[in-house]
Amino acid sequence: MSFLLEPLSYEFMLRGMIAAVMVGIVCAVIGTFVVLRGMAFFGDALAHTILPGIALGYLISGNAREVLFWWALGTAIVASLGIGAISKQAQLKEDTAIGIIFAGMFALGIALISTVRSYAVDLSHFLFGDVLGVSTQSLWLILIFGGIILLIVIAFYKEFTTISFDPILALTLRLPVNLLNNLLLILIAVTVAVSLQTVGVALMVAMLVTPAATASMLTHRLPVMMILAAGIASFSSVVGLYLSYYFSIASGSAIVLTATFLFILGFLWKRTKSI
Repeated sequence: MSFLLEPLSYEFMLRGMIAAVMVGIVCAVIGTFVVLRGMAFFGDALAHTILPGIALGYLISGNAREVLFWWALGTAIVASLGIGAISKQAQLKEDTAIGIIFAGMFALGIALISTVRSYAVDLSHFLFGDVLGVSTQSLWLILIFGGIILLIVIAFYKEFTTISFDPILALTLRLPVNLLNNLLLILIAVTVAVSLQTVGVALMVAMLVTPAATASMLTHRLPVMMILAAGIASFSSVVGLYLSYYFSIASGSAIVLTATFLFILGFLWKRTKSI
């Protein structure tokens, strides 16, 4: 029991675990639509495009993490809608528009970061995550925005499912497809911003994709897939933090490695079952 209880005696571990579980659940639910629609590259690009917003927020307001969250959130929403607008208006394929925005925004972020002399100390936690540094105020931000995301998914569950599985049927039913697509892009953007401190920019896409991809191999029912993905993400978060505590490794990478290990187990199970 001491093995399990010792890390929980520290407040920063408790806050980190609560934050990681909440973020894992939100990422898993949104990640289900990301996996179903083949938007993994979009999630990865979006995580990197918020870098200039973080750097600009740092230069203007200092290193207050709660303030930087709002900069990251605004940048993510603008970038997500920008990708959608460019792909439609310029008649480009979505992956081309993503590549253009991704490269340009990431380059801008690097340029801005290069002007910050203390970058290695002050901004590295946004690149690689710092779940153990989550404050009480950050927990409330995660809870509020994560709750809003889940409520919107519940409210528009049928619509999101329809546009994900059968866009033609959605048009036939006269659903506002463009509006729903933009809403889903915004939800992904908010999820990325909310998850920023737990796993960081570099590992963000893993939490969006890996738990949902693992769940997709275990079931073909969407509601069950969401629940399984949320469970896998939560389990990965808790186990990852214990590994981080006892083996002194980065918490974000430990969480992602645990999720990846579960994916490999799921893949092997599916292969064995098919054989």
